[in-house]
Amino acid sequence: MSNQIILTGIRGYGYHGLFDFEAEEGQIFLVDLTISIDLTKASLSDQIADTVDYGAVAELVLEEIEGERVILIERLAGRIGDRVLALDSRINSVEIIVHKPQAPVKADLTDIAVKITRKR
Repeated sequence: MSNQIILTGIRGYGYHGLFDFEAEEGQIFLVDLTISIDLTKASLSDQIADTVDYGAVAELVLEEIEGERVILIERLAGRIGDRVLALDSRINSVEIIVHKPQAPVKADLTDIAVKITRKR
């Protein structure tokens, strides 16, 4: 399937991480999603009912970023993926990348991210 809906850079402030100060101070998280879905019907009908509401997807992602704390961004990515798949049965798969650009590591780097794919 080559049809995709792509959301890039969904930004939220969350309190995820291994260390206590991450739970207390929080930090910015960014999420990118690639949803694989057949868009043939939507491309012909021009009707929202024939596709996935990407506004609803973005809100769901923001709820997870800003919601209940998790220790690992791997867990955050998995929760987002499970919720996106549950949103619409027409979704074949979703790839989730969670970025943690302010991760507390000693190395000088721009970003740390995990990528998880969930399939039906």
